Amino acid sequence: MSVAYRFLLASLLLFAWCWLRKLALRFSLKEHAWLALFGVGSFGIGYVFVYYAELHVVSGLVAVGYSASPLLGMLGMRAAFGTPMTRRVALASALGIAGIVIVFYPEMAKLQGGTETAKGALFTMLSVLIATAGSLTAYRNSRAGLPLWQGMAWGMLYGALSAFLLGLLAGEGLTFEATPRYVLSLIYLAVLGSIIAFASYLTLLKRVGAARSGYIGVMVPIVALLISAAFEGFSFHALTWAGIAVSIAGNVLMLRGR
Repeated sequence: MSVAYRFLLASLLLFAWCWLRKLALRFSLKEHAWLALFGVGSFGIGYVFVYYAELHVVSGLVAVGYSASPLLGMLGMRAAFGTPMTRRVALASALGIAGIVIVFYPEMAKLQGGTETAKGALFTMLSVLIATAGSLTAYRNSRAGLPLWQGMAWGMLYGALSAFLLGLLAGEGLTFEATPRYVLSLIYLAVLGSIIAFASYLTLLKRVGAARSGYIGVMVPIVALLISAAFEGFSFHALTWAGIAVSIAGNVLMLRGR
């Protein structure tokens, strides 16, 4: 339900922004179908599955799953748009995965086999695949000329509705924690974590494609560690620095020119 509230608020703010700027919000049924597919993949069910995954396994396993985003994006771009697969992108993807595995190895070493780990791995795999499909759909929509702000407004609305539906099917009630801490965190996630972040990501996606922009899935956990060190007392160790170095090397290789 928090996912639904987050993207519903972001959607309403985007619709208000489009209305103030007099941006056209009407689309054909076919375009709405593509916007719904984009929203469900990028803002709805995929996000909910991340939350479910982290109920069952340590965050390191989820981070490793998302570090495969560049590789999956490259395969998806090849299958959907005929984009050539390059050794450089493949090597950069491998370095990204290796770096995140090294960084989170101490955390992942605590994992124990069993039903909980299997559930967490399954939800992680599903969330990564759904998010990749959402990114590929966003790339297709951009190529088809669907505008950024209006597309995000409709996509986040469809994503919020899919999260609501999934919550209701799971037996969750329409409860809301009306505390300053929760409301402020919701506003932060809606404005900075959704509108600003996804506008930036979708612009990057349009310019460099799903494979290269997918390297965000590698860099986000590293930034999260820096924030954790500043606010939660996380202590860097040798494997942390080694993994960060490998991941950044992959990022440089991914984004550098020919």
